[in-house]
Amino acid sequence: MYYCTLVCSFIALAMILALANSFLGNARDPDILKDFLIPTGLDPSNITSQFFTYTGFRELVNVNTTGKTAAIETKASMKEFPALEGQAVSIAALTYPPSGINPPHVHPRAAELLIVLQGVLEVGFVDSTNKLFKQTLQVPDMFIFPKGLVHFQVNTRSDSPAYALGMFGSANAGTVSLPNTVFASGISAEILAKAFKTDLETISKLIAANNITKAA
Repeated sequence: MYYCTLVCSFIALAMILALANSFLGNARDPDILKDFLIPTGLDPSNITSQFFTYTGFRELVNVNTTGKTAAIETKASMKEFPALEGQAVSIAALTYPPSGINPPHVHPRAAELLIVLQGVLEVGFVDSTNKLFKQTLQVPDMFIFPKGLVHFQVNTRSDSPAYALGMFGSANAGTVSLPNTVFASGISAEILAKAFKTDLETISKLIAANNITKAA
């Protein structure tokens, strides 16, 4: 993956402004009473600058989208980057294969600010009145997905991947995938058939397909 200096500079500026203005004034993780939190088991006297450094995005250089249909998400949340605990911020790098999709999902604990780094994305979310808000984004557009609302992204180009960053006002925003939650969570086919007003055969196919995707 290649990011030019101009785009990288824009990302840094966008992150600072967006996180300061969009997230800090809204619902967020609880404030902490220390400069930072140290995971249990770590000796505070051994904390160095390495603790505050995350290098996981280096692997993005080698991301292979061949044969993929779903977006590949590389997270830097509290789980991957413990220094984020209590800081009310996290980020995810998203790689979309040609015509790839980030299926409808929800972040229950934070809004998401998406910035396009390369390519063209069709994005959207559905509010609590079931109204769809949809937009086509190009570099370096941004789009906000409100906290807790169903949203998605699709790479509109069939000949090249797309890349984006998702920024969250929580160290652990959480992700609830609708296809996995509905069809790969163990809810019985009979219940789902009634809920979606369809037959068991159709539901069974969806369950099988989503369990294969989840396992992959």
